[in-house]
Amino acid sequence: MIDVYSWPTPNGHKVHIALEELGLEYNVHGINIGQGDQFGEDFLRISPNNKIPAIIDSEGPDGEPISLFESGAILLYLAEKTGRLIPQDVRARYETLEWLMFQMGGLGPMLGQAHHFRQYAPESIDYAIKRYTNEASRLYGVMDRRLADRDWLAGGEYTIADIACYPWIRPHENQGQSLDDYPNLKRWYDAISERAAVQRGVAVLADARPPKLDDAAKEQLFGATQYQKR
Repeated sequence: MIDVYSWPTPNGHKVHIALEELGLEYNVHGINIGQGDQFGEDFLRISPNNKIPAIIDSEGPDGEPISLFESGAILLYLAEKTGRLIPQDVRARYETLEWLMFQMGGLGPMLGQAHHFRQYAPESIDYAIKRYTNEASRLYGVMDRRLADRDWLAGGEYTIADIACYPWIRPHENQGQSLDDYPNLKRWYDAISERAAVQRGVAVLADARPPKLDDAAKEQLFGATQYQKR
């Protein structure tokens, strides 16, 4: 059994979707990041960077429990545990890892900044809004060109690379983007959105998340609380 400590954010949804696609049994534990659950001692033991998601698999590689944090590491672990969602061919495998790292190192951080400065920053900063909106546009263009002659991002099949990127494209309007400007990306996005396992994955904890962040939640997420020594 896999215990999942998560919240309905793009990084959380990556793991929810993978678990549903793989048909693995799991228990989900909501870590309400707007209420500061991520700073609790129990959670910090498995996620020392106080970020969701994290997992504990009671049946690790050696038969003993294993805990993991960082969504990319979790996706890779789940794929290797099951032998699915990652190609066995060496070249295709590394191609998949390239695009997984593209999401971890570029797509997620940059789209997160676009989202933040467009939606949550306490003051409007034109430079930041333009910089990160433009970078979001560039990254959308990278994906659109990649998908011009293929159905999936890597390896010739649906993989953890697609699963990693998809949740970050869902809030495209909040990042100042229209999928109509990226027809190949839109085709890919629509195909993933239609998958039953994806629909189940993005529904995980969806009812627990408030529709709007209040000031207290913004303090937990963006304020001084996260910088306190622990």
